[in-house]
Amino acid sequence: MSTVLPAGSAGKEEEEWLPLGPIVHLQVQTSPLKVPGDDDGLCYDPSPLRSVSQLWLSADGVFALLPDGSRLLDVHHREHPRSRNRGGKNGVSLGFTAHYRAMRARFGEHLVDGCAGENVLIATEEPVRLEQLLNGLVIVGVETRRRVRLTRLRVATPCLEFTRFALGPEALFASPPELKAALQFLDRGQRGFYATCLAEEAIPIACGDQVFALCSPDQGETAGKAAAG
Repeated sequence: MSTVLPAGSAGKEEEEWLPLGPIVHLQVQTSPLKVPGDDDGLCYDPSPLRSVSQLWLSADGVFALLPDGSRLLDVHHREHPRSRNRGGKNGVSLGFTAHYRAMRARFGEHLVDGCAGENVLIATEEPVRLEQLLNGLVIVGVETRRRVRLTRLRVATPCLEFTRFALGPEALFASPPELKAALQFLDRGQRGFYATCLAEEAIPIACGDQVFALCSPDQGETAGKAAAG
């Protein structure tokens, strides 16, 4: 993860790429994951998540193609009937396997990869924080060699419903300080990130495609020194 690569012909000369890891899982969130619970409140239900082999990204959001050629829209796609798209700020969501390992260590094995609802899951050995992603990401297709750029990375702030889901049965007895501590643990990108794809025409990505963080020359120099040390 610490090797810095030049951007080459992909973009501006001053850009460098920091390899993050390969995509290992793709999914579409077909409807909201916060649903009515047994009482008057809401609960978190990951059952609307549908795994797919290929995902299409555009400025409108993400979708998968079904065998009949129709589109399976993510609930954050602008055209979804129950769209949760917020001005293009959350059209694509990403998570990292290192974060799931940390969540399982804290809360338990029920936090399986993908349950937080991200569209794109990336395999990493170390956690990834927002400051590493401020210049954006590039996804490079292993087979297609096409490149998709993601910008405006922002933290997917954990909601109370997902926090209770993470706590499991213990959530019923959790005190306000315990809930607050769990929320804080899941913040700062632990639960994942949102991003924007600026492509007007949808571009496909698949498992195995490689993901890179764009870094400034200063960031690249720092990463290079860390690798050498």
